Amino acid sequence: MSTIKPSIIDRVKTTLQSVFARHRLSGEHATVPVSAPITPAASESEATGPECSLPWLTATQRDILHQMERGSTTEQRLVDRARILLSFDSLQSKRGVAATLSLDIKTVRKWHARWDAVQGLLSPLETDTVPCPAYRRVIEEVLKDAPRPGAPLTFTAEQVTQIVAMACEKLDDSEGPVSHWTHDHLAAEAVERKIVESISATSVGRFLADAAIKPHLTQGWLNSPERDTPEFTDAAQAVCDVYHHALEMHKQGKHVVCTDEKPGIQVLERDHPTHPAEPGGVQPKERREHSYDRHGTLCLIANFEVATGKIVSPTLGPTRTEADFVAHILQTIRSDPEGSWTFVMDQLNTHQSAGLVELVAEECGIEEDLGKKGVQGILKSMSTRKEFLSDATHRIRFVYTPKHASWLNQVEIWFSILVRRLLKRGNFHTMEQLRARILKFIDFFNTTMAKAFKWTYTGRPLTV
Repeated sequence: MSTIKPSIIDRVKTTLQSVFARHRLSGEHATVPVSAPITPAASESEATGPECSLPWLTATQRDILHQMERGSTTEQRLVDRARILLSFDSLQSKRGVAATLSLDIKTVRKWHARWDAVQGLLSPLETDTVPCPAYRRVIEEVLKDAPRPGAPLTFTAEQVTQIVAMACEKLDDSEGPVSHWTHDHLAAEAVERKIVESISATSVGRFLADAAIKPHLTQGWLNSPERDTPEFTDAAQAVCDVYHHALEMHKQGKHVVCTDEKPGIQVLERDHPTHPAEPGGVQPKERREHSYDRHGTLCLIANFEVATGKIVSPTLGPTRTEADFVAHILQTIRSDPEGSWTFVMDQLNTHQSAGLVELVAEECGIEEDLGKKGVQGILKSMSTRKEFLSDATHRIRFVYTPKHASWLNQVEIWFSILVRRLLKRGNFHTMEQLRARILKFIDFFNTTMAKAFKWTYTGRPLTV
């Protein structure tokens, strides 16, 4: 009888373990088949005769093999192997199966032995817990070719490691002629440094793909001056604490909103009409004119209500001055004049202005002397104004994100939705039309899409 290579058994076991992990089987289902010892049958009669402890094919296995045999996209070699097993199901001899299917007797013996060896692993899988597609995947793994060693390696592991390390070198502020690596440049540099005698750009690309490195691409990022400092951690945690209590506060009638401006929204009118997509492969994608006329810009100041995910009391205007922002906050507060308001925003100077301090003092009935801007008192500097505006005892208070951490402001997520759903591909003829469509989108969003974001960041340092 043909011997079974241990690698075949190990590969099938690995596939079984993957199936169990994916479907989260219980311990009794997960351990029995994977850990069961495998002892190939000593003779053909043990596998097909009446003395065999397991049937040659179960009903489920027979159905899957018939599907593989009839499948129009099944590989021909898998079809042949499925037919071999189905032929043995009718108790034919090996020579009889080889003659019937016009196959070499060695091929028939090989796949008979393969199936005989793994049958003890397959049968316990036939439970309601393992879906049929997953079970078929295991059977296909049994019938696949064993991995082949292939041609000898052209490059050693040390050479590949040196090439990958070279791709991680920084070039933007070096004395070299280029600012970043390409596959061609890396191949030439590897030869020049005598890492290899010769290498193609394709081989370099394959090594980098295996290492998940793309030095020809770039991604922007920003260092916060407060990152990894107590100030950053405290500010981030304060914002996240407000988010996590927003729903409870909403039930108490208190408002938690994230506020920010989106300036410079361009009123762009395309020079020619957009061509919509057409069926039949004629024009599968929408075609948009590149050239446009610009009719000015608009600034949106939006409030994102954390508990409901809705946009409340938006303001649209041509500028974003201190007076504009104070007027927006007043408009928002007037929607519930006696309510409690918590605003989350960044540390822009207009968000810590003297006008905002005066508004909060007036609305909260604070009669103490506010001082004079730039001279003394609460109005003296941005830091003193920020301290006043952040006072948790006020009915109207402001919670500020750390510097360069606008990603903590949930309204920024909504701005990206606005851009993707309306602004990016919109065509606007006038300022009034853009204003009307933004307000219409806000109504549409509040009605059909609004929901609270699932905020998982706690503001505390992440641990590994």
